[in-house]
Amino acid sequence: MKVIKTAPHVPTDISVEKISDRQIRVSVSAFESGYAITLAHPIRRFLLQSSVGYAPIGIKIENVAHEFDSVRGMSEDAALFIANLKNIRLVGRAKNPDEQLVVHYSFKGPAKLSGKHLEAEGVGVVDKEAYLATINEDVQLDFALIIQRGMGYVPSESIRGLIPSDYIPLDAYFTPIKKVVYNIENMLVDGNPNFERVVFDIESDGQIDPQHAFQEAVKTMHAQMHIFSTSMAHSKAYALEDSLEIKDLVRKVEDLDLSARCFNCLDKIGIKYIGELVLMDAYELKSIKNLGKKSYDEIAEKLEQLKYPVGQELSPEFKASLKARIEKLKSEES
Repeated sequence: MKVIKTAPHVPTDISVEKISDRQIRVSVSAFESGYAITLAHPIRRFLLQSSVGYAPIGIKIENVAHEFDSVRGMSEDAALFIANLKNIRLVGRAKNPDEQLVVHYSFKGPAKLSGKHLEAEGVGVVDKEAYLATINEDVQLDFALIIQRGMGYVPSESIRGLIPSDYIPLDAYFTPIKKVVYNIENMLVDGNPNFERVVFDIESDGQIDPQHAFQEAVKTMHAQMHIFSTSMAHSKAYALEDSLEIKDLVRKVEDLDLSARCFNCLDKIGIKYIGELVLMDAYELKSIKNLGKKSYDEIAEKLEQLKYPVGQELSPEFKASLKARIEKLKSEES
């Protein structure tokens, strides 16, 4: 039997399969038709662009003026050495993760250097066996790295102003996520074959646990979208605040032209300004002593005409400003 829906189906099933220390498979279902890709694509973008990792952003090599220079006693020139360095993923372990970390290295030949040789205080290495360089006998290689935490890709041109002038700026590949792919599969729900399952395959470079990266990406996505739920909830109030200034709500209650019975009920409890009614919700208004349903309906109708219906959500800033203005007027009267 076909039914007319009034709300989309909400996914309830999620599973995480650990493929390796660096790779997971996440399966989420069941989505309405078209919903899976609507969510999967931005999650993939957030994983690739907002996941935070570490990268060297600058290097200073003793007796090397620029990245195309040669390095005495080393098989690789500076450019190849830097390329090898970028392929070695580093992990910062500083107390303050957002500070630049400067690490100095000194090696004597003969030696074949790999990722493990870059481990130092405050710096871990993911790929310990990754090749770095070979230095000859009777050679000392001295260099320093500036390592920083960031996200995405930042070209060397943008880094030049962030490091000392005697350092060579490096293209920084911060992203700790190597791969994110997703597949959309059809599935059957209550006899309907048009529901969908999304399956993510996520691989990190070892800097970060891929499941943690997935959770952080979803949090970031939610934080980006949160502005819509918060601002839209108050947008009507802000619009009214612009169109009807507070001065329109600090007029006296008698300007509403209420019936004598209704006005007397308000006057007895000290309500003098229209804004005081606007600040009250339906329960507070109905709780006014001797204010019957007819009088409540009368007030509600008048506030509706002012485009401030009873119970309308107002921004905290607007409410505070209106309340302060009314309190000031009352103090001046007394």
